[in-house]
Amino acid sequence: MSVSLRKRRRGRATRVRASIPLALVLSLCVLPAGAGSPGERVFTPEQILHWDAHSFEGWTRYQLVRKDGRPAVHAVCKGGTASGLFFRGKIDLRKTPVIEWSWQIAGTLSGVDEKSRSGDDYPARLYVVDEHSLLRWRTRALNYVWSSEQPIGSDWPNAFASQARMIAVESGPPEASGWVRERRNLRRDFERYHGRSLDAVNALAIMTDCDNTGRPTEAWYGRIRLLPEQDGSSPQ
Repeated sequence: MSVSLRKRRRGRATRVRASIPLALVLSLCVLPAGAGSPGERVFTPEQILHWDAHSFEGWTRYQLVRKDGRPAVHAVCKGGTASGLFFRGKIDLRKTPVIEWSWQIAGTLSGVDEKSRSGDDYPARLYVVDEHSLLRWRTRALNYVWSSEQPIGSDWPNAFASQARMIAVESGPPEASGWVRERRNLRRDFERYHGRSLDAVNALAIMTDCDNTGRPTEAWYGRIRLLPEQDGSSPQ
């Protein structure tokens, strides 16, 4: 993954944050997606837990649990950590341009400026990446986030890497209902936010991080589905 999508923290060596390092990409464990309805791909929580774990600052804890009667990846971030679970493999947007996932959070990080480096933490986020290992400056990413302060539907460049676009699909404290389901059309979103008409992307990731604010947070991630156009929704 592009070394141009990078961040610098507390005088330490530069690290990739809004993307996946090239060395990591080459070593990712690519697991086959589970079977779903005809034409769709499904990543279950069990499979997501076995995606490659990569640390940017310590280790966020990910483990398989049952939440409200269903399997989930439980992410707990304490002590200023930031690590994610990464999948690398071709996702054909001509066949499955729509992504659907479910998640919930324990709480938000109130009072943070998420457009600044000091506030670049999210209780839950899902990355989708168009990676170019040779022409690294061409790498682009969508970061769907559960925002603490920005309103739903807002977007902004990542504080450390403008090639990654942050998109608030949820905002503020969680509702009592628990699980929230999201749907996005990836082809339309890459066209809208990056001006790219894509036939494929090649990386997904989830991450719960708290390294910049130093404040604990936790989230639960359910299955991730890749769906044909007729099953999907338009972007917000």
